[in-house]
Order: sequence, then structure tokens, then C-alpha cells
Amino acid sequence: MRALYTLLCLLLLAFKATAAATNYAANRASLLDPAKLATLGPRAGNPRVQKAVYWLAVARQQGQKPGALLDRPLAGKMSGDAAKLTKAALLRNLDIAGKLGCLGADGLAEMRKGNAPTVRRGPYTGDQLSVDHIIPRSVAPELGNVIANLELMPQRMNAVKRDRVGERQVSHARVLHKAGLLSQGGLKAVEAASQ
Repeated sequence: MRALYTLLCLLLLAFKATAAATNYAANRASLLDPAKLATLGPRAGNPRVQKAVYWLAVARQQGQKPGALLDRPLAGKMSGDAAKLTKAALLRNLDIAGKLGCLGADGLAEMRKGNAPTVRRGPYTGDQLSVDHIIPRSVAPELGNVIANLELMPQRMNAVKRDRVGERQVSHARVLHKAGLLSQGGLKAVEAASQ
């Protein structure tokens, strides 16, 4: 009888984990939908990054694997390298938020609403955790709401960076272009801005 009870408990836990993963995928897919993001105004992707990181952090707290949870919302919305780059960007942003101490109760409460949490750890303690465009919007406006081009960063660091285009941005532009996330004209604009 005890073995049956243990088995039922394990099945219930497995069911809850599957339901949580399904719920995450269903409810968060629209946050990452490139077609939807393309119709939104400037910087509309910023709160979506904050919200997506919130949901990934909560899922991880519940024992889920954030990387695996991203596969379902991205499926059907994008494929190949575009999906891989988007997934990598979100996991990198989850890692950044964690390292900067933004995944405590207060930070998560802000991120859930798409707001910027306060950095609680490191040299930028007290700053807001802003969303940076790796390749500046002023250089490639088409990347303004592309999740793979958005990265969490303390506000002061973001302000210092400004619209500079260096080797990292050019390299990133080439990767985004290869994945179909940046047009040929956009790639040329980034390369020209680096000179």
C-alpha cells in the first residue's frame, strides 16, 4: 500500500511539473512572438524581456529547466538559428539578472509587470536593470524589438555605452543576419557605423 501511495505522489508531482511547463508555454508564447513584436512601438520588447526573465526564474524555482521551457513557446514562432539565438539571449538575461541580485521577491515583482528591478549586487548596486539594444536602434531600427538583440544591463552601464558600434556589435549583426533576423541593408548599416 505504501508503494502505491509513493507511486501516486510521484505521478502527481510529474503531472504538476508537466502542467506548469504547458502553462508556461501557452501563456508566454505571445511574449516572444516575433510577428507580434514587430507590430509594437519602439522599445516594446523591453518589458517583454523583463516578463520572460521573470517567468523563467519562477519556473526554475519550481524545479523546471528554463532552457527546455523555451522550446515550446518558440516552436512555430521561429525556427533554426533564430530560435536558438532567442533562447540563448533569454537564458543569458536570466543569468545576468541572477548575478546582479535582481531575482529576489522585490525584483521578481517588478519584472512580472515588465518593470525594471533594482540591482542588488555588484558595483552597480542601486541602479535600475535596464534593457540594452546590443546593436543600437539608431543604427538598425529593425532590431528594436528583436529579443535576440536585447540584453539586461545596469542603467549607468547602458548610459555609458550609448550608440557605439564596435566589434561585438558587428559580429552580432552578422549572426543575426545569417539567422534571418537582420536584413542585408541592416547589416551594411551596422558595418558602416563601426568605421
